[in-house]
Amino acid sequence: MIENFADRLLGAIERAGSPVCVGIDPVYERLPSDFDNVPDPVRAIEHFSRVVLEIVAGIVPAVKVQIAYFERYGSKGVAAYERIVADALSAGLIVIGDVKRGDIGSTVRAYAAGHLERENSPDAITVNGYFGADGLAPFIESARRLGKGIFIIVRTSNPSAAEVQDFTDRQGKKFYEHLAEQVASISNGEGLIGEKGYSCIGAVVGATYPAEVQQLRKVMPRQIFLLPGYGAQGASARDCLGGFRSDKTGAIVSASRSVIYAYQQERFATTHWKDAIAQAARDLAADIRQTLDSEM
Repeated sequence: MIENFADRLLGAIERAGSPVCVGIDPVYERLPSDFDNVPDPVRAIEHFSRVVLEIVAGIVPAVKVQIAYFERYGSKGVAAYERIVADALSAGLIVIGDVKRGDIGSTVRAYAAGHLERENSPDAITVNGYFGADGLAPFIESARRLGKGIFIIVRTSNPSAAEVQDFTDRQGKKFYEHLAEQVASISNGEGLIGEKGYSCIGAVVGATYPAEVQQLRKVMPRQIFLLPGYGAQGASARDCLGGFRSDKTGAIVSASRSVIYAYQQERFATTHWKDAIAQAARDLAADIRQTLDSEM
């Protein structure tokens, strides 16, 4: 029997000791000076990403690989993305492909096949929920059948999110609240709930809106929350607390720039870039773990 993604993720979190995820967002122009002699951006970002994986594999349970930083280089970049995903899987990490795909009909079925069903595809991907139930059904079916997961975008972390997502109906219900209710409903289908009580259908909820995070936890009790926004975007560990249940489960906090570019921070000015990344990953894990222990 194929293990439910939510159970697999929660098991990895328990073994690692902290519910955190490092985002792999490689930007050629921000790489350490070691890569100045690598003129090919694809080779450089792939090598850098592989080193980051080696550094964080013993510290965090999961990584989130942002496909956009690879896709910008066309087919060579996409091939590099696929190799990095495969390397992360081989390292024993839970891998979330941050692809944010969505569409309708046969197109979304093709997206599901391409991002969840191919050999060495990620354990889970992010998807766009704003196409409605039929735009999610192929992703959900692939997740159910293959033991994969999806994280449906519900409330994003960017500053202008409210301009669209806070739009209200005649009853005063906000757009993101309505979507959260739909996510909670469809996630209870046959074969979607794991032994630990969570669905393999999770939700992306920006930690930069802590009040909404707490509110949405009540609306979506069986969703694992992927919480972006910690670190570079300004959210603190305390801001993330509302995404967790009282037993300290139910969410995973993602940090990208504050970890993988830690060597650019003043506190690491005299530290080798690899050591800076390692320490930043340890700091992320410790901050979330200690905040959960002290506040919940």
